[in-house]
Amino acid sequence: QVRLVESGGGLVQAGGSLRLSCAASGRFFSINAMGWYRQAPGKQRELVAGIASGDSTNYADSVKGRFTISRDNAKNTVYLQMNSLKPEDTAVYCCNVGVTTTDYSPANYWGKGTLVTVSS
Repeated sequence: QVRLVESGGGLVQAGGSLRLSCAASGRFFSINAMGWYRQAPGKQRELVAGIASGDSTNYADSVKGRFTISRDNAKNTVYLQMNSLKPEDTAVYCCNVGVTTTDYSPANYWGKGTLVTVSS
């Protein structure tokens, strides 16, 4: 069982910055890919950014150059630094973590989400 705890959401003015964190705890053999998704009201959930175990990253076109994903393997934590925020970035942001379990099976977990609101 893996538990994900997200933090860092809140209300910010357009042009501002926020840093989201997602810490994984529990029993697992290893953490593989980690990522952040978001879902705005009335819209489908979309991938914002992902980072593989080898630190390669990918971003949605809408956030390239503004958001940076990183991970601290010693802390089992993934971060999302969000700069130059826009009102259209308003959404619930959820982290997603892929692990290899203690019996060497793949598993995927979701955080509960943290709300980011960007005012104009």
